[in-house]
Amino acid sequence: MSDPLDTPSGQDGIQTATDPLPEAFEAALAEAEEKAREHWNSYLRAVAETENVRKRAQRDVEAASRYAVERFAGDLLEVRDSLELGLQAGASAEPGRLLEGMEATLRLLNRAFERAGITVLDPAGEPFNPEFHEAMATQPSADQPAGTVLLVVQKGYVLNGRLLRPARVLVAREPDAAPDPAAN
Repeated sequence: MSDPLDTPSGQDGIQTATDPLPEAFEAALAEAEEKAREHWNSYLRAVAETENVRKRAQRDVEAASRYAVERFAGDLLEVRDSLELGLQAGASAEPGRLLEGMEATLRLLNRAFERAGITVLDPAGEPFNPEFHEAMATQPSADQPAGTVLLVVQKGYVLNGRLLRPARVLVAREPDAAPDPAAN
């Protein structure tokens, strides 16, 4: 028996490797190749677009971090200007006017903090909270319950719910027991 690949076309219905493909197969192949080119081009465009979006997002993140404090810095310029005016007035200013200027400057700073989302922690009289307060010492107190903030040594600050600096405080504790006179 002879090898079917060696048989000329038309015998036994088997086509040889050297025979040209029928026109229907050639058309289907051309159509498949065209679709493959279209899909490849679509893929390349999608990859390029994804890369452009990634680069744009990276530039936006860099710009946001570089200029994140721009508005806050602009608000602080007013505070700086007020402080400079106070220093220029210096010793020649009346103490009352100097105090008014300092209060005005503090109001400017508080307004800048408020716009930036910074809140002040001033927990005097509140229960001690280790998440927002740092106990500097405890002090016996008959007036306040144990665990209450008696005195704020240094105010704390929170930025949009995130602690910037804890409030440093003195915390009340139970009063020391009075010495028993019968123990002598």
